[in-house]
Amino acid sequence: MTSAASTATPEHPELLAAAQRGDQGAFERLIGPHRGELHAHCYRMTGSVHDADDALQDAMLRAWRSLSKFQGKSSLRSWLYKIATNTCLDLINKRPQRVLPIDYGPPSDPHDGPGQPLVESVWVEPYPDEQIGLVDGYAGPEARYEMRESVELAFIAALQNLPANQRAVLIMREVLGFSAQEAADLLETTPQSVNSALQRARASVDEKLPDQSQQENLRTLGDDELQKIVGNYMDAIQAGDVNRMVSMLAEDAAWSMPPLATWYFGDQLHDFLSVGPLSGDWRWKHVPTRANGQPAIGCYTWDENEQAYMPFCVDVLTLEGDRIKEVTAFIVKVTKPEDDREYYKRFPDAAIDPERKVAVFDRFGLPDRIEA
Repeated sequence: MTSAASTATPEHPELLAAAQRGDQGAFERLIGPHRGELHAHCYRMTGSVHDADDALQDAMLRAWRSLSKFQGKSSLRSWLYKIATNTCLDLINKRPQRVLPIDYGPPSDPHDGPGQPLVESVWVEPYPDEQIGLVDGYAGPEARYEMRESVELAFIAALQNLPANQRAVLIMREVLGFSAQEAADLLETTPQSVNSALQRARASVDEKLPDQSQQENLRTLGDDELQKIVGNYMDAIQAGDVNRMVSMLAEDAAWSMPPLATWYFGDQLHDFLSVGPLSGDWRWKHVPTRANGQPAIGCYTWDENEQAYMPFCVDVLTLEGDRIKEVTAFIVKVTKPEDDREYYKRFPDAAIDPERKVAVFDRFGLPDRIEA
């Protein structure tokens, strides 16, 4: 991927001229190569694939309406990023901050059962980087984060804690590789303001991120070792082997299950697994996938009425060495507005929420069911 510091010469001048005359087909061909990276940018800004869809659609509409004013003083890519960023900033001002359960409140007692979910959309969502076609490597020579590092769950969650303008500056400078001047031009501010916002954003994000990114850890492990970890994880759940699962976890591991606000930590995990997913009350099947540049597993539970294994959640694994540091299980079942703990204790038996299922399983290309 090329740096944002592009020439002022318009890319594909004939296509651009046709698009500016109102040829929508030419417009689609002109912006098509940028859609994937712009969608990833909107996801970083908002922490939500759904919000990224909305933001990108709105940004492309704004670009189409204002294309006649584009004079090639910057690259088309930079111009599109400016529109997409401003669209995201507008959206962020209208919607609640997104977090992961471990950033929302303290861990819960597993014997109390899962508590009430937050019905309002406040959770960071998983990102199907393989489906979007997110590339490896850096966006430009000034980028600090690799493209896949920049969609890791920890990074996305850390971004959401930043004020919106700091979020935009950090992404432009350290993910996309824009210079301070380019970022200032796109945000209609000064390089000094950009550098000041970047300094504050760096301090906040660095405080929340682990020493080693998931991409660095995965390269150290290698494909064979990673496949072994994922295989052992699936085998332990299907066998209901609590001790085997616990042996795979880091000492201070955490397990969360959005949209539920409850999460479990450290020594609590043995009891949680024993009374929850590994209690023997449910039969499981799994399909490996990837999310946020990390290993992930599509989890299915046996449905007697369907006589098939049906979608329950996608578990995104965060690794520390060869141990599992975090499991973030994005559940696709129907929630209730009231605090019905018995309902959530039997959450795998609940009906599938069609919207959540589309947002998670369908986006990741996972099957709708697994036959017996």
